[in-house]
Amino acid sequence: MIFAVKDGNFGYNKRQILHNINFSVEKGEIMSVLGPNGVGKTTLLKCMMGFLKWNRGRTYIDDAPIETIAPKKLWQKIAYVPQAKGAVFGYSALDMVILGRSAHIGTFKQPRKEDIAIARQAMDDIGILHLQDKLCTQMSGGELQMVLIARALTVFPEMLVLDEPESNLDFRNQLIILDTIKNLSKERNISAIVNTHYPEHALQLSHKALMLNRDGTSFYGTAAEIINEDNMRKSFQVNVHIDKFERNNDTYRSVIPLSLA
Repeated sequence: MIFAVKDGNFGYNKRQILHNINFSVEKGEIMSVLGPNGVGKTTLLKCMMGFLKWNRGRTYIDDAPIETIAPKKLWQKIAYVPQAKGAVFGYSALDMVILGRSAHIGTFKQPRKEDIAIARQAMDDIGILHLQDKLCTQMSGGELQMVLIARALTVFPEMLVLDEPESNLDFRNQLIILDTIKNLSKERNISAIVNTHYPEHALQLSHKALMLNRDGTSFYGTAAEIINEDNMRKSFQVNVHIDKFERNNDTYRSVIPLSLA
């Protein structure tokens, strides 16, 4: 599956937020979306998935405009993982994951044995089956985020869209989320679009990057090319230093903010 946005433009009340957005994500690729607060990262996710309508431009899946794809078929291809901001209802983790099968279960019907098995398998695949009986209201942010990812996987999507999946988590839980996304890309060939505040995570995780600027423009290309000191200064209005080092045959990059630009 190739997911693409061509000439995407969006604004409210004549205020342009997104201007000529163009990108494509192919099967198994990960693209990070970066930019300062209030620049329109979440708005971009809503526009590209059809929750908001582009003022101009379109979203395509395999060259077909997204609005021409039946909703049931569309949401079998794409799964959305929102930010884990705390559970309102006291569902168990297993019940929350089973909710991902709602389109297959039907209104007012009970989950089938098949649906329960699929939910358990999704949890086991990402290492959280031990949480199946724990109430979501009693979970840490990292645990709840993993439950939401498992819920998305129950529809066997070709692409995940994740809105700040590692925000408000400690270092360990951030790494668990990043490793999970990376493994899904490598092992299942699932593509992902990840909205993140962490340029280091984007460099570590992503094949591509889309960096949004305050004037509605953007930088797009490979993560290593786009996340550089010059673009970070232009987009975030901050001078940074990007350092590279190797450890255990892997290359890492750190992004250190130095001063306001």
